[in-house]
Amino acid sequence: MEFKYILIEKLATDGVGIIRLNRPKELNALNRDVIGEIGSALTILENENEIRCVILTGNERAFAAGADIKEMAEMTSVNMIEADMFSRWEIIRKFKKPLIAAVSGFALGGGCELAMLCDMIIASDTAQFGQPEIKIGVIPGAGGTQRLTRAIGRRMAMELILTGRFISAEEAKKLGLVNRVVPAELYMDEAMKLAKEISGMPPLAVKLAKECVLKAEEMDFDEGLLIERKNFYLLFSSNDQKEGMNAFIEKRKPEWKGN
Repeated sequence: MEFKYILIEKLATDGVGIIRLNRPKELNALNRDVIGEIGSALTILENENEIRCVILTGNERAFAAGADIKEMAEMTSVNMIEADMFSRWEIIRKFKKPLIAAVSGFALGGGCELAMLCDMIIASDTAQFGQPEIKIGVIPGAGGTQRLTRAIGRRMAMELILTGRFISAEEAKKLGLVNRVVPAELYMDEAMKLAKEISGMPPLAVKLAKECVLKAEEMDFDEGLLIERKNFYLLFSSNDQKEGMNAFIEKRKPEWKGN
């Protein structure tokens, strides 16, 4: 499949796929087609067993500087409803394999929302995060009010969303928004290191563990425990569970099959 706005790379030997936003002149601004292409790429990678973890990134100047305002400026409420633009984000949200955002430069508005849609965030020391939609008369619409609040708490989310203030990578880390911050020249290396470590784990257990962690944000504690226990018991029907425990007993490295 050919893409216009993204580049896709499959590092099968490492078990890692890379999706790179490729609109450098527009600072990787997000429009319906870009989000659609990301979803299509993730669907491809979802179905390739040798790919066990995916990195989503932009370039050193911008992960994604926001939504494509020119696409939306003259739209009406009816136009927005008919376009159903956020349905394309659901494909990204429902991706079952681990998804790492490697962020350098601007991750603003929709770009910040896209990064937060990923499971982990590795940031360069030049990264800036923010939800500045308030400055153009709207609010975050792709989950920003919900995910930012869950990530950093109500008070700080309220401040950032109501002022549109940007925060640095270091502040984002202190607030719990990103996993780690590294020099700009190393952010992709750090994301690859994390992706390769995860891709070396049993794939089925990784998928079910991801499901459990995501459910922790959506359910109350007792409901989340039920999902965790169901997935825990389910893994005892997998070959990887037998392999992992036998390898531990036999003091050898396990060989994961993903089933």
